[in-house]
Amino acid sequence: MEPRNPSREELAQRVARFDQLQPMSTATDLADVPQEAMDIIFARTLMPVILEKTKNPFGDTAAIYGAAGTTMNVSVCPPGQGPCLHSHNHTYETFMVLDGAFEFSVGDDGQEKITLNKWDVFSCPPGMYRGFKNVADTDSVLLTVITGAVHERDDVSVPPQVTEQVRDGYGEEVLKAFKKIATFNERDEGEQA
Repeated sequence: MEPRNPSREELAQRVARFDQLQPMSTATDLADVPQEAMDIIFARTLMPVILEKTKNPFGDTAAIYGAAGTTMNVSVCPPGQGPCLHSHNHTYETFMVLDGAFEFSVGDDGQEKITLNKWDVFSCPPGMYRGFKNVADTDSVLLTVITGAVHERDDVSVPPQVTEQVRDGYGEEVLKAFKKIATFNERDEGEQA
């Protein structure tokens, strides 16, 4: 491709201003789901910066569209809050703490723990369960970058224990709403809780 000069309009479509970021549109789609249930699955405030124009769990509102298979979000979590164990089955998810501190739980049961502080980075490969929570005593901010094939954005699944937590705490209707955005795995018959 030959280098070229962008128009002002093209350039404006490639810039995201933090003070103009919008919360993920999925939150609006799930407006009937209690905040406590949303806090299990998502960061309290999740603002997409870059999205591909394809199905993904974050909705369809972003400042920038299309960046060769990159999704970028800024998440703000109050103390003790953060998304449950989940995996991206075909994409990498890379995290950088912009402010505060997050404890990541990794593995089928979240048995491995690692704490990231400001500017620390963790890159999680496909197919590995991970979840995180703010372990600071004020809001913490995380930059998340998801990379992989453009049409692999819809690749999130959660382990059976999260399925049971949502079902037991909020009922089948809330679980059904969440199943529209992710795969909620069930225990195999005979498997213990």
